[in-house]
Amino acid sequence: MAELSSIQYAHGTGEGPTWIIALDIDGTVLDYDGELAPAVRDAVVAAQRAGHEIVLASGRDLVGMLPVAEKLGLSEGWMVCSNGCVVVRLDPEFGAGYWIEQVSTFDAAPVLRELVDKLPSARFAVEVIGHGYRVTELFNDGELAGNFEVVTPENLLKSGMVTRVIVRGGDETPEDFSQAISALGLNDVAYFIGFNAWMDIAPHGVSKASALEHVRQRLEIPSDRTMAVGDGHNDIEMIQWAARGIAMGQADLEVRLAADEVTAPVTKDGLAQALRPLLPNR
Repeated sequence: MAELSSIQYAHGTGEGPTWIIALDIDGTVLDYDGELAPAVRDAVVAAQRAGHEIVLASGRDLVGMLPVAEKLGLSEGWMVCSNGCVVVRLDPEFGAGYWIEQVSTFDAAPVLRELVDKLPSARFAVEVIGHGYRVTELFNDGELAGNFEVVTPENLLKSGMVTRVIVRGGDETPEDFSQAISALGLNDVAYFIGFNAWMDIAPHGVSKASALEHVRQRLEIPSDRTMAVGDGHNDIEMIQWAARGIAMGQADLEVRLAADEVTAPVTKDGLAQALRPLLPNR
C-alpha cells in the first residue's frame, strides 16, 4: 500500500486510453453530510471530459443514486447500484433516463426466516427496484430512498426473488449485531456489515466488483485501465478488482490494506486528489 503521491500512471495525462473510474458515493463522492465538494465535482467532470468512463458504484439503490448522478452532470454512462445487484445504463434517450442492464436476485425467505428469529428487534427491508422498499417498520430518515410499504415480517417472507435484504439492528450494539450475524453462518449469500448495526445481503457471488467486471467487458476496456475509489468494507472487492485500487484516508485499516494507494479523507477532497493523475494539465 502506497501513499497517493507515489502513483505513476503510464497513461495518466488524460490524452491516453480511456480508463474505467469506479466511485463509491457516501464517504467518497459525498461527505458524511451528503454534500458534494466543488473540487470533487470539478475533478469528476474533468475526468469525464478527458474521455474516461465514470461509473458510480454504491450500496445505494437506483432511486438514491440518480440524484447524485445529476449533481455530477452524469446523464450518460453506467451505474452499479445496490452493491452490484443492479447495473444501470444512463442515457437521456431512454424514457426514464436510464435502462436496467442487469439484475441479480435470490430467494430471500430462508435467510429472512433465520434473521427475524435471531434478531427480533431489528428492522428489515427488501428492495423494489426503481421504487423503494418493503419494510417491517420505517427506517431512520435518510437511511433509505424512495417509497416504502410497511408489511409484517410474515408478509416480507413472501417477497420471493429479490435483489437484496437490508437489516438494521435494533437494541443490539454493533458488536453484538456482528456476532449474531457471524453465528448464523450465511454461506449461500453475500453480505456486508457496515460501520454500525447494518447489513446488506445480496445473491452469492454478487458485489460491486462482479458488476464492474460486467461493465468493463461491455465497454471492452482492458483490465489494466481500471481504477476504483472507496472507503467501506463493501468497497474492498471493488478496490482489489481494480488495477489501481484507492482507499479514502478515513477508511479503516482493513480497507486501506486492501488498496494500492491511500488518498486524503473525504473532508480533505481526497477523491479530487485521487483523480488528478488521470486529468490533463494536472
